[in-house]
Amino acid sequence: MRRASSAGRSSTSGGRAPRPRDDQPEQLGFEGMPERLFVCTPSKLGAYADCPRRYRYSYVDRPAPQKGPPWAHNSLGASVHNALKNWYALSPERRRPEALASLLKGTWVREGYRDDEQERAAYRRALGWLESYVETLEPGADPLGVERVVAVKTAVLAFNGRADRIDSRPGPDGPELVIVDYKTGRTGLDADDARGSQALALYAYAAERVFRRPCRRVELHHLPTGTVAAHEHTVESLARQLTRAEETARDIMAAERAVADGEDPDEAFPTTPGPRCGWCDYRRTCPVGAQAPGKEPWAAVERAADPVVAPAADPAPGKD
Repeated sequence: MRRASSAGRSSTSGGRAPRPRDDQPEQLGFEGMPERLFVCTPSKLGAYADCPRRYRYSYVDRPAPQKGPPWAHNSLGASVHNALKNWYALSPERRRPEALASLLKGTWVREGYRDDEQERAAYRRALGWLESYVETLEPGADPLGVERVVAVKTAVLAFNGRADRIDSRPGPDGPELVIVDYKTGRTGLDADDARGSQALALYAYAAERVFRRPCRRVELHHLPTGTVAAHEHTVESLARQLTRAEETARDIMAAERAVADGEDPDEAFPTTPGPRCGWCDYRRTCPVGAQAPGKEPWAAVERAADPVVAPAADPAPGKD
């Protein structure tokens, strides 16, 4: 007689579930798992700090709402930044003032201007800024980084950003790094602007860890006036700026979780009304922003004889 196989054998336990074997791995829960890092750039953090609703329109809503027309002051800033980037791409012997006109033409962004006349006036002004600025530079001196991406991870952030320039300069204990940020927008920049800039502090914090050299000095180079606003950070002041950034990141992640759990997105990402509303890319979409008088795309470069008065620190190209 053929024996019944073990697979076909009736259970002697009366239908009870078999006891787990001692060597069977225990299934663990997710308690104690590390929280996901918040991937960010200075622009991303700054968007939420300025207005949570603008952050939502830029980074959360998909498809994102349509932006307004391009801004002339952004085009101007991008053109100047890229011209300076290409200046350092030249060999030292070719870094001469007469090269600037072709560099600026090659990077010129035409969007946002009222008409050709305003655009030509803006080009002439930008060329004048560049010519004056390069006179302050050593033609043969190469920065450590130009439009250099630096990145760092903390317990909360996975931060990355593109610094306009990273210089290596002599310090009392050896080479030290300096973060340089070009500005073509609003006037009146001073040491307080450099001290309070979260973006510059995060660049310095990241650069120090990427290059393993001290990086405490940050500078805002305002091309229209030829002035430099600088600040010397300490370990403590950089840590304070980093803590601020992490707190912002936690607020953002909490708002995103709230929306995922069903909360009204308008409640999770409220509008911060103010003068910036007139310059916001999403003013027409935002019910609160739509009540503010809108600015013309060329408004910040309206008066060709005056320095550009942009609504805020003008964004440099490639920062994200």
